[in-house]
Amino acid sequence: MQLLNHSNARRRAMFFAAGLIAAGSLVWAASALNAKSDHVIPVRVDDKPIAAINSPLGASYAPIVKRVAPSVVKVLVTERAKNVPAADMSPFLDNPAFREFFGDQFGQQSGRGTIRQPAQEGLGSGVIVSADGYILTNNHVVHGADIIKVSLNDGRELTAKVVGTDPQTDLAVIKVDAKELPAVTFTDSDKVEVGDRVLAVGNPFGIGQTVTSGMVSGLGRATLGLDYEDFIQTDAAINPGNSGGALVDADGRLVGINTAILSRSGGSQGIGFAIPANLARNVMDQLVTSGKVVRGYLGVSIQDVTPALADQFNLETHEGALVAEVVPNGPAAKAGLKDGDVIKNFDGKAVTDARHLKLTVATIAPGAKVPAEVLRDGQTVTVDLKIGERPGERTLARGDRDDGAASPDDDTGTLNGVGVGDLDTQARSEFDVPGRVRGALVTSVDPSSAAAAAGLQPGDVIQEINHHPVKNADDAVKLTEKTDSKKTLVRVWSQNGSHFVVVDETGSEKAS
Repeated sequence: MQLLNHSNARRRAMFFAAGLIAAGSLVWAASALNAKSDHVIPVRVDDKPIAAINSPLGASYAPIVKRVAPSVVKVLVTERAKNVPAADMSPFLDNPAFREFFGDQFGQQSGRGTIRQPAQEGLGSGVIVSADGYILTNNHVVHGADIIKVSLNDGRELTAKVVGTDPQTDLAVIKVDAKELPAVTFTDSDKVEVGDRVLAVGNPFGIGQTVTSGMVSGLGRATLGLDYEDFIQTDAAINPGNSGGALVDADGRLVGINTAILSRSGGSQGIGFAIPANLARNVMDQLVTSGKVVRGYLGVSIQDVTPALADQFNLETHEGALVAEVVPNGPAAKAGLKDGDVIKNFDGKAVTDARHLKLTVATIAPGAKVPAEVLRDGQTVTVDLKIGERPGERTLARGDRDDGAASPDDDTGTLNGVGVGDLDTQARSEFDVPGRVRGALVTSVDPSSAAAAAGLQPGDVIQEINHHPVKNADDAVKLTEKTDSKKTLVRVWSQNGSHFVVVDETGSEKAS
C-alpha cells in the first residue's frame, strides 16, 4: 500500500491529500507560529454520542448538508516566484555528475546550486469555527503561502492571514475579516465509535464543494509519521483538495478535520484520515490565545510492550509504556522513574501503549502534578510527576505583530525562517551529531529564506552567530533579536565539518 505525500500550497497541491512528517519517540513539547491574542473562540459544542441521535437523514442527506455546507470554505494559496536550492526542486539538480554533464546552469551560492521556482498555486479546504472569521485547516495547505484567499459558500472571496500553525499535528488557524459567519458546531470526538455515519465536505480537485458519505472505519490510527497522531479513519471519499475540510456526523457536528488518504492511485480508495475535533480544538485554542502550542513533557523515551519484551520483563500483559531512557534532570528523572519501568496508569487513566501515553502527556499543561503507577521489578510503584515543558523548537526572528500575523517587513531580527531546537539525545541520534559538537540544531529552514540560499538546512548545528558562541536554542534566539545588521556571520557544523556562512537579508528576495 502506498502512502501519499502532502497536499500543500506548492507544486504538489493538486495531487495529494496529505503527507509524511518524521516523528520521534520522546514525549516532548511542540511549538507553533505567529499569533498573540487574548481572543478566545466561543465555539459551539454538542457532546452527545452519535449513536444517541435520532438522525433526521431518512432517505436524504440534504438537511444535514444544508446546515454544514456554509461552514466549509475553499482555500486558495499562492506562493510567489523565488530562488530555491536546486536540491529542493529535484535531487538530480544538486548532483555533481549532473552538473558536470549539463553544465552549472543553476548558479552557485555558498557552494550550493539554486534554481528559479515559478509562482505556485494550490488549494484545499477549511472550516469556519467562529462567527468573527477564524478558520481551521491543515498546516500543509497553507505552509509556504504568500497569499491566502478564502471562498465562502455565498460566493464571497476574502483574504486570510495565518494566525498560527502546528506542524506536529498538521493543523493551522487562519482568519478573515468578516462578521456573522456560519460557524460549525463541534462534537466530542472521544465519543465517536466505529460504525458511526459521517459525511466529508470539502473542495476536491477544485471542482467545487462536494459531499461524500461513509462511516467511521477505525479509531486511533497513527500511520502518517506526524509527531502527534490519533486519526479517525473513514471510508467517505477524500480526494486531493479535501485537506482541511470537515468530517461531520449524522447531526452535522464536526467530528474531525480531513487530512490524509492512503492510496495507490492518488485518489480515494476508501481509506481516509481526519484529525479528531477534540485535538483540533485544543491546538486551535492555544494558537489563538497564545500564538503557540505548549505540550507536556516527561523527559523519557518510551516504547510499546511487545510479546518478546513482556517475556523478558516478566509482564503478564502487553499494556503500558516501557521506559527505554530517562533524560537526566528531566521531570521523570526528578520523580524517580528508571529505565525498564513500565508506566501502567497515568493521571488516573490506564495506559494502553506508548502512543497513548504520549498523547495524554501532551494535553497536560506544564507545571501540573500528575500521579502515575509504574511496574518495577514486579512491584507497583506510585510516583508523582511534575509535568515539564521541553525547550523545543523555536523560530528565529519571527516578528510577531499585534494583529497576530507575522510579516517579513516587521522582523527586527535575523535568520528569518530558521527553526532551531536544543541538541538532546534523540536529536543527536537522528542527525548523527557527535557528542563534541555544541550549539543549536537547525530543525527547519524556509526554502525562500536567505538562510536557505546561504546553505543552511535541517540537521546543521549553529555553533556561533557573529563571533558569539551558541550553546543552545535560547542563545540562538537572543543573538538574532533586534540586530543592527541584516548580514549575519554564522559558524555551522554539518556532516562535512564546521564552516562559516554569511546570511545576507538586505536584498529584495521576499518581494520577488
